[in-house]
Amino acid sequence: MRLFIALPLEGAVLDALAKVRASLERRGVRGNYTREENLHLTLAFLGDYGDPDRVLEIMGSVSLPRFRLTLDGFGAFAGVLWCGADGGEALESYVRALRRALSQADIPFDRESFRPHITVLRKPELPRGRLPGLEVPAASMTAERVVLFRSERGRNGMVYTPLGEVGNCR
Repeated sequence: MRLFIALPLEGAVLDALAKVRASLERRGVRGNYTREENLHLTLAFLGDYGDPDRVLEIMGSVSLPRFRLTLDGFGAFAGVLWCGADGGEALESYVRALRRALSQADIPFDRESFRPHITVLRKPELPRGRLPGLEVPAASMTAERVVLFRSERGRNGMVYTPLGEVGNCR
């Protein structure tokens, strides 16, 4: 079972990301756009792991502080266009604590450095091969829960199924 832990997005952040997508489409940027229901901020990618209950138990053991998540810029890497996300030190320290707890429980995860971003488009086809200048609308939300998702390839792209969530805000 392919799993990841993520911060679900809502409200003004989803609205702003819809505007980003519309702006890219108007500029002729094509590729595999992330469907709105799949937009999220990945905190830890576990990959194939067969015990989601154990993951949820570990997630529940890490205190999730309430913090503001703000869209912050636009960029590209490894065949992906993304919007940056800033949750300040609260987000950074939460992710460190979550990953430390996963590691101590011998739950495997991708140990790549945490770079908070929201994937907007995969395999972009850019007009004239250049990334368009793009203003990301100002938007933020209060982060109050994290979700364990299962990821499966469906007939119309990726399907992310929530398996459980924790919202132990202090």
